[in-house]
Amino acid sequence: MNIKAVAEKAGVSVATVSRVLNHPETVSPKTKAHILSVMEELEYMPNWFARNLHMNKTNFIALFVPDILDPCYMELAKGVEDVAHQKKYNIMLCNTESDENKEKEYIETFISRKVDGLILVSTLLKEEDFNQIKKRGISFILIEKREFLHDIDVVYTDYKSAAEEAMEHMIEMEHNPIAMICGRKPYFENQEKLSGYKSALAKASLPCLEEYIEEEENTIEGGYLAAAKLLELKTPPKAIFATSDMMAFGAMERIKQEGFSIPKDIAVVGFDNLKVASVVEPQLTTVAKPMYRMGLMGARLLFDLMDRDEGPPMEAQEILIQSKLKVRRSCGHKDRLKEIL
Repeated sequence: MNIKAVAEKAGVSVATVSRVLNHPETVSPKTKAHILSVMEELEYMPNWFARNLHMNKTNFIALFVPDILDPCYMELAKGVEDVAHQKKYNIMLCNTESDENKEKEYIETFISRKVDGLILVSTLLKEEDFNQIKKRGISFILIEKREFLHDIDVVYTDYKSAAEEAMEHMIEMEHNPIAMICGRKPYFENQEKLSGYKSALAKASLPCLEEYIEEEENTIEGGYLAAAKLLELKTPPKAIFATSDMMAFGAMERIKQEGFSIPKDIAVVGFDNLKVASVVEPQLTTVAKPMYRMGLMGARLLFDLMDRDEGPPMEAQEILIQSKLKVRRSCGHKDRLKEIL
């Protein structure tokens, strides 16, 4: 069975059947109902899909993440999936690779296929892009905040404050100088962490030297390469703050290879609180990024939007979920542990 057979049975063109599948809003209700009934008769598609097209509903939402290989985004996806499953919805997971054009292409594809809602994580879209999505009448929310946004529902955490807290702890431990290994992507998130790094140094009246800031890919290899450069400095750092645990793991490996002890010679702090952070040697001090809760709250917010009765628009919601510093051995805290897991 194929689309041509459906068209012949319904007495319409193949193009008309295609529009019913991909752009049902462009087909008259009478023609659409006739073609869908033929599809059901010929069992061309599952009956649930035909019924949902009749209702202008697909029971699918799309989740856009910048890096499908990053364990953090898998935690976020688990939060979204838990809510979607409860609501009897399915998820389409899209890997944008932090590519604005790829993200736009995915969005256009899924809007044209009538998904019921979108969750955009660390998006690179601009304000005019969001305005276009609004005009299409599809519900969407953001996870991670952007500086220019207004009137858009968003779930986020304060990366600048979280980075400041981690830095203040290292400064309190009298580590100086403190270097930073900054991931290139996601750009806006890491720029917030960099801002927190600089702010903490300024508050402590410590210099912020560009030679102690290295930017690399957000991977173990990136952390390894960045640490190698820092260790070649005339005065190597006494501590390294990495914008992700993956980069911190790479840095720790390079530090050990160079014969330095962690944290006796060089302390290391990461960001994310991946599960493996509590079992590496030494256990990694890190900022717990509440990804599961952000996914959970983001999905709940999206379903609230989709379930909202027609009427005057409600004020957009901004939901802040706080991060938490997990103090372990890698920062040199020998007397006590704030968090061990």
